[in-house]
Amino acid sequence: MTTALLVACWAGFCALDDLGPQMIRRPLLIATVVGLIMGNLRAGLLIGATLEVMWMGVGNVGAYSAPDLISGSAIGTALGIASGGTATAVALAVPTSLLAQQLLILYRSGIVYLNPIMEKTAATGDFNKVYRVNYFPMFLVFLIRAVPTFLAIYFGSGAIKVVVNALPKQIMTGLTIAGSIIPAVGIGLLMLMMIKKGELWVFFIAGFALAVYLKLAVLPVTLIALPFALIYDYAIQDHRAASKEDASGDSDKKEDDSPTEETYDL
Repeated sequence: MTTALLVACWAGFCALDDLGPQMIRRPLLIATVVGLIMGNLRAGLLIGATLEVMWMGVGNVGAYSAPDLISGSAIGTALGIASGGTATAVALAVPTSLLAQQLLILYRSGIVYLNPIMEKTAATGDFNKVYRVNYFPMFLVFLIRAVPTFLAIYFGSGAIKVVVNALPKQIMTGLTIAGSIIPAVGIGLLMLMMIKKGELWVFFIAGFALAVYLKLAVLPVTLIALPFALIYDYAIQDHRAASKEDASGDSDKKEDDSPTEETYDL
């Protein structure tokens, strides 16, 4: 029960940074701390890295609410460590995040009714009261992540062990393969969003060649790519600056060429 309570509190704390800049809500950090709480830091790191790669390109866009990465990562990691490993964690994290997504949709639909209260409070100029109005949704979002996480871990670990032990070997093999494929799909989706310019594919092909044919690890490839990335960035900045100068020069030339009206004193 203590473990379930600690993991639930950690998930609720991460929820407070759901829209913040600290990035403690990312699966890599969530799973690592969960692994530390459960006494298996190595498994937490491995599961967190897998979930981070899988969900790296996932985020809220406009009115779309993405799957709840916080609940999915916390529950999946905890039950994965208790029951099997990375494959089990991934298999549990995905449906858990989708179920928790529905709670987030209800939450975000409900807090809209706080907007009139916030507007009236802001009109009075009492900004301390504005801050206090935020405490209620913060408390709600804490509970939305903490309560399901506690219930899933407290009641689910024993049941998950029974289910996993009863599963045929073929199913566990399939889960392991799926756990290897899903991160690759996540990388592919991230590439489609990030590499929109044709010239950027040159860097991807170069990195692929260094990793596959020269058998270089991630760190050497990163160190080799860093100077090229800086040179490319400086070249883009110089090109933009030159384009602005040309545009300003053309506008000045048009102003000089425009006819001027002559005035005469009568």
